[in-house]
Amino acid sequence: MIINATEFPSEEYFDYIVVGGGTAGCPLAATLSRAFRVLVLERGGVPYGDANVMNQEGFLTALAEADADDSPAEVFTSEDGVPNARGRVLGGSSTINAGFYTRAEEEFYQKSGIAWDRKMVNDSFEWVESKIVFRPEVKAWQLGVRDGLLEVGVGPYNGFSLDHLLGTKVGGSILDSSGRRHSAADLLFYGRPPNLKVVVYASVEKILLASPAYPGAMKSANGVVFRDRRGKCHNAMVRENGEVLLSAGAIGSPQLLLLSGIGPRAYLSSWRIPVSHDLPYVGRFFYDNPRNSISIVPPSPLEHSLIQVVGISPSGAYIEAASNLVPFAAPPRTVFIRTPSSPIYLTVATIMSKINGPLSIGSFRLASTDVRTSPIVRFNYFHNPVDMDKCVNGTRTIGRVLRSIPMEEFKFRDGLGNRDFRFLGTALPADQSNYALMADFCRRTVSTIWHYHGGCLVEKVVEGDHRVIGLNSLRVVDGSTFVVSPGTNPQATVMMLGRYVGLKIIRERMRYR
Repeated sequence: MIINATEFPSEEYFDYIVVGGGTAGCPLAATLSRAFRVLVLERGGVPYGDANVMNQEGFLTALAEADADDSPAEVFTSEDGVPNARGRVLGGSSTINAGFYTRAEEEFYQKSGIAWDRKMVNDSFEWVESKIVFRPEVKAWQLGVRDGLLEVGVGPYNGFSLDHLLGTKVGGSILDSSGRRHSAADLLFYGRPPNLKVVVYASVEKILLASPAYPGAMKSANGVVFRDRRGKCHNAMVRENGEVLLSAGAIGSPQLLLLSGIGPRAYLSSWRIPVSHDLPYVGRFFYDNPRNSISIVPPSPLEHSLIQVVGISPSGAYIEAASNLVPFAAPPRTVFIRTPSSPIYLTVATIMSKINGPLSIGSFRLASTDVRTSPIVRFNYFHNPVDMDKCVNGTRTIGRVLRSIPMEEFKFRDGLGNRDFRFLGTALPADQSNYALMADFCRRTVSTIWHYHGGCLVEKVVEGDHRVIGLNSLRVVDGSTFVVSPGTNPQATVMMLGRYVGLKIIRERMRYR
């Protein structure tokens, strides 16, 4: 049952309260509802009536035309000067992304700090995939990039695969053959309806902590306070043995912990936030994967495609592509390219490089004690020279792909018979062997691929079972716990995580009984 927060009573009790109906929160809630009474609190609305969200052709529009209150995408700009976005809608960022679905690499599990049950991991992936994942139809631009990657040695060709494999492959998509989106919100339909209540436009302001039952015991989360759009406060409380499960994302989860007085004592005191639990690393170890792109205007219109083909090489960069049939205005706000300032309407083909596992550590701090105000973040792109090496490797691979034979059909021919690309925005340096020039290109053209993570890392803020260190009945279950962004796109692993933790909790409760 989905209701507006204004319809929620002043107080109500549940076994589990999931804060954030996003990429992790939806599968987590659906799973738990099979055995327990579950509440989902989502600050945004429902995606299904929004054509820009529900169809791939609206991807750019949904991101570029965000407004202050009602958009499914909340835009923000990091202190690095790079525009970014976070989901503000049921389904979270899986509702506003490019749709690409691929599982985590082995290194992710090894670095995660979690003792994974690998059979349960696989079962959780398969549960998600059986419901919302599709095999994309690969057409001209994606095929050209695929063949170009193979020509320049990013092999072998692995065909269609949901696994993370060195070489070039076609990944899955949460966009079906008609271009309709199937986000994490769809996974709620696989919960048990009598046990599941979803409340939208519910802005959670504070996690409530109960005093310990006896000296030396830990405090416990016993509920949350949220506000509806009319400004009225509501209490959602947990029953005995219940938990608050924080799935508000890599920005929302550390923000809400801090606003609830859970974080570094000195920092909270500087904001005059009463300290409920001193936890030094909340908001620390924050990362984003930098992206650099080249965009061209092809000689003839191309089909619309979001991410479908990926090249994965040992050099530390992933190569991906997109093409856009939909005319767009105000190019400075488009999400794949940086272009001239005057409005234009063009078909654009983009090839991009994302570096994996950035070592440059960002910063995270509150901008206000109002949860509706986005925190201030800085990602310090390329602060660590290893990240710059990866970017140079990736952009050099883009250059080699552009010089490959499959790319010839995307060049214009002039009156003398010469063929060349028509670049939209900055082209790669002519001398791509010059490291300094390539590094300068990386700095000047850096953008995001929306894969920021960290802020509530395992072994720093949460235990390996996602419980907040030093507290009972409170877990963080989302990408804020990741030290690396898994795979070439994290959404598959984040959805798996929601399902996985839900199954683990049910198993724990069965043992407890």
